[in-house]
Amino acid sequence: MHYYSMGNIPPKRHTQFRKPDGSLYHEELFSTEGFSDLYSTLYRCNPPTQIVQVGAPRSVAAETIHDQQLKHRSLKGFRIAPEDDYLDSRKAVLVNQDCRIILAAPRQSTTDYFFKNADADEVIFIHEGSGTLKSTYGNLPFAYGDYLVIPRGTIYQLHFDGPDNRLLIVESTSPIVTPKRYRNKFGQLLEHSPFCERDIRKPASLDTHDEQGDFLLYIKKQDHLYPYHYLSHPFDVVGWDGYVYPYAFSIHNFEPITGRVHQPPPVHLTFATRGVVICSFVPRLFDYHPLAIPAPYNHSNIDSDEVLYYVDGDFMSRKNVEKGMITLHPGGIPHGPHPGTVEKSIGAKETHELAVMVDTFKPLLMTTHAAGIEDGTYYQSWLH
Repeated sequence: MHYYSMGNIPPKRHTQFRKPDGSLYHEELFSTEGFSDLYSTLYRCNPPTQIVQVGAPRSVAAETIHDQQLKHRSLKGFRIAPEDDYLDSRKAVLVNQDCRIILAAPRQSTTDYFFKNADADEVIFIHEGSGTLKSTYGNLPFAYGDYLVIPRGTIYQLHFDGPDNRLLIVESTSPIVTPKRYRNKFGQLLEHSPFCERDIRKPASLDTHDEQGDFLLYIKKQDHLYPYHYLSHPFDVVGWDGYVYPYAFSIHNFEPITGRVHQPPPVHLTFATRGVVICSFVPRLFDYHPLAIPAPYNHSNIDSDEVLYYVDGDFMSRKNVEKGMITLHPGGIPHGPHPGTVEKSIGAKETHELAVMVDTFKPLLMTTHAAGIEDGTYYQSWLH
């Protein structure tokens, strides 16, 4: 990300910054990787340290299934039942040491509490629904097709416009960044990048809540939710600046890279971490070599597990695709287009598919939630 500032801040950091009544605002440094990486500096009406009460934690660890079968899998994501509460609705389906892939269908906004993920950065993909992400950094509206990138440790709420919401959430234990090959040495996105800074939406407004009372904050740490009761409203920031803040990027603003022959998945790269990459498959023109085969070739993915989340549109290489479906093609065995789709793709000029791909460099484990929505016959779908 690049430098951004909102609200009122002093001309120099770590110096006196006073309220109209003469008392000091409370400076908070929000830094990553100690003091060695990106950071932001926030100025609060009240100290961020005033804890009234700490409740007993509850585990939110994923229950994994150690299935010894190495096979392709398909999950019917929209079979995850909606729930009222946002945190209760988050169901991890595929997990490893680097990430969690989560499905959620919350019906209600998080107006009664605040949430902080101290374990992981989050990317929340909005499949259905709209609303506003409210955080210590301000308000960020979102809608269908948006990625919300939320740095770990950010205190936030999700305010939905209605009850029908479907989310794909990727938690990463390492920072989520734009791909290095898209950036110059100063961090600016390069000309060949499929998106640029103009496509990135930052918090649009800053509402300062100088309030005291009993404010419930759930902190996720080491797979437990800790209920903390704070004396001051978490959104009491009057100004901030820096490089760490949540932002939104719409999949509809991803500009596809095409060629004369079929392009490999890295051309769809959107976000990267140390152990995970996230790609965007969007409507695009097909390959224009006179003998081109638009359908992807068979692929032996030896070093990664490949996950595809189907959002909308037609998929020329897959049969029986439905919204919210997840396919897992694990490393070690080849996968490819379904029978008949290669010939069918020849001569096609474009695709209207919309999908999110998550590739991991360590094997993924299924969870009990995944087992409950799995299509157990998917691995045989290449036979007919």
